[in-house]
Amino acid sequence: MKVRTRSSAIIGALVLTASLTLTALTTASASTEGPTAPPPQASVTLTEVATAQSPSAGAAGPDGKVWIAERAGTVRVLGDQGLGEPVLDISAETTTDGERGLLGVAFDPEFAHFYISYTDLEGTSTIDEFAVEDGQLQPDTRRTVLTQEQPYPNHNGGDIKFGPDGYLYIAFGDGGSGGDPHGNGQNLDTLLGKLLRIDPGGGEPYAIPADNPFVAEEDARDEIWAYGLRNPWRFSFDAGTGDLLIGDVGQSEWEEIDWAPADSEGGENYGWSSMEGNHPFRGGTEPANHVPPVHEYDRSGLGCSVTGGFVYRGEAIADLAGQYVFSDYCDGTLRTLRIENGEVTDEGDLGVQGGEVISFVEAGDGELYVLAIGGTVSRVDPA
Repeated sequence: MKVRTRSSAIIGALVLTASLTLTALTTASASTEGPTAPPPQASVTLTEVATAQSPSAGAAGPDGKVWIAERAGTVRVLGDQGLGEPVLDISAETTTDGERGLLGVAFDPEFAHFYISYTDLEGTSTIDEFAVEDGQLQPDTRRTVLTQEQPYPNHNGGDIKFGPDGYLYIAFGDGGSGGDPHGNGQNLDTLLGKLLRIDPGGGEPYAIPADNPFVAEEDARDEIWAYGLRNPWRFSFDAGTGDLLIGDVGQSEWEEIDWAPADSEGGENYGWSSMEGNHPFRGGTEPANHVPPVHEYDRSGLGCSVTGGFVYRGEAIADLAGQYVFSDYCDGTLRTLRIENGEVTDEGDLGVQGGEVISFVEAGDGELYVLAIGGTVSRVDPA
């Protein structure tokens, strides 16, 4: 039998008193601290490093160089003195009417191949490949990897990126006009309105990764990774986490940014044209499998067309680390999002204006460049 002695009772009382005192002090301290202070806002400036003819896209290339595509069909390499002479010129093979032209460029992870995404003279979206040797394109090795006919001259998409998995991702818009008249966004039997995932080196003209979400599914294209997109003009992978972010241009009211984690198995339905952002489009019904955007904004301000960017992973601007940097073609302000586990935890305005921002480029060292359709190529630097 346990017996509680007088001395043990005294000790217990002292311990209880000390505990209550510590709790009170802790509570008082917490009440005086207030809410957690927001993280510091990065202070940046835009440094113009070159002038181009309607720059449209770019990619990190061999030897730490940045390659810049010009919409009319040329590709030039950025050096200390600006852009060099064209290393590629397909201007006789494309047009710039509507939203057409040379729209995307990418290197494979080994810099062994260079890919271009453009619309040909008939408006057909085309992905071509070139071998690269010692940092130089080999024109005689050019081959066409994939084509997709476009019914209208707008909403071509056209961005291309290699993912962390080593596969090539291709973004196509819904085919154009307005309001998705052919219903391509929700139709799995077309490549329009989709993000594709292919293995260009695994077959002729390409192979389908075995774990693509719609492989062998009846009435669905095997190339599709995600769908329900209107005009995914620019997308990127976070170099730090592998997460996917897509800037999808809205119809007339809502601009959206979509997100998927690095361990996604694909198959996301981002809703178009049943949804525009989080909102039913023209009486549409939200699909049961709709993946809502991680961020949206309306057009009540100056914005009209989101330009997706990159999560900053450079070293020059410590306060910008881990933030998604994006803009809008009409507004031009560089904005930021902090995203944690698929939720936006903070929004920011970097206080700099990039003009009619058409694209961002992530250099090999993680620093970011801003392309304005008017011709400026600028680097995001610490202020």
